[in-house]
Amino acid sequence: METKNGETLVEVVTPATEDEVHQVFGPNDANRKLIEQLLECRMTPREGAVAVRVLASHKAVADNLIIRLLAAIREGRPLTAADVRHTVREAQRHSGGGPDGSGGKKIVATRRGTPIWPKTEGQRGYVQAVETHDMTFCIGPAGTGKTYLAMAMAVSALRDKTVGRIVLTRPIVEAGEALGFLPGDIMDKVDPYLRPLHDALHDIMGGDKFRRNLERNTIEVIPLAYMRGRTLNDAFIVLDEAQNTTSGQMKMALTRMGFGSKMIVTGDVTQTDLPTHQESGLLHAVRVLRELQGIAFVELTARDIVRHDLVQAIVAAYEDNVVEAKGDNEEQEQG
Repeated sequence: METKNGETLVEVVTPATEDEVHQVFGPNDANRKLIEQLLECRMTPREGAVAVRVLASHKAVADNLIIRLLAAIREGRPLTAADVRHTVREAQRHSGGGPDGSGGKKIVATRRGTPIWPKTEGQRGYVQAVETHDMTFCIGPAGTGKTYLAMAMAVSALRDKTVGRIVLTRPIVEAGEALGFLPGDIMDKVDPYLRPLHDALHDIMGGDKFRRNLERNTIEVIPLAYMRGRTLNDAFIVLDEAQNTTSGQMKMALTRMGFGSKMIVTGDVTQTDLPTHQESGLLHAVRVLRELQGIAFVELTARDIVRHDLVQAIVAAYEDNVVEAKGDNEEQEQG
């Protein structure tokens, strides 16, 4: 019996077609090399199967991983290096039993035909919350897909004719450069603040279709201040960067929602640009509305980050620093 560092090596063999085996291994075996590095295993192609030789303690993870990768392939998802890394992490967290390979169903495809789907457990909970509630708050750090998934769900609802229009809004909070000193009219001045929303929709819908929808007012991308006095029926509303709202602005935004509408409120409470003495409207809303039925609250964490691996490490480092600073302050107060 083969061993490594005193632990037994076992083989996990998962049935797959020849094409699926090629996709799991990736171009020039790039996926295989990455998986072998992350799991300290050895992958080999078999006729009608993928074989993974791995430590006995990692058997469940390897089994879970290959099932998830094959499920992604069968649903038409691409397997980039980032996707493989996320899938390895998911398999490591959920190797205790009953892996179903699920990465969540496709929400919509981009203009290039690339499917968009929730990649982590937290993101799957986020999508499910939106599907089952008319209003959803999603709070989490940078890179967790809060805004991009909201855009994808909005476009999906528009394409399915579940809603008649999309309304995207952000609070305009000056951070460093005053609006009055920027060139152009008021829309030119606020455009840089709204540009990330434009970019996300451009990526999902394509430039021509996005512009046509803007011209028809099927899609509106507007500053939060422009929402006052409106009632938005039959609309998919996304309030982004909500940590920069005041409590008054938040109340105004939430009460714009009309019949047949859905609303998603996203924000990162660690990145507020409000004055230090002013409470974020997002934090206030979570405290006031937490017990109301019909509203879902989703909290994503660093484990749900789907950007470059360094982003996850950066967020974790800042979180550790906050904890350390809090501990130091408590020690000083006790001293």
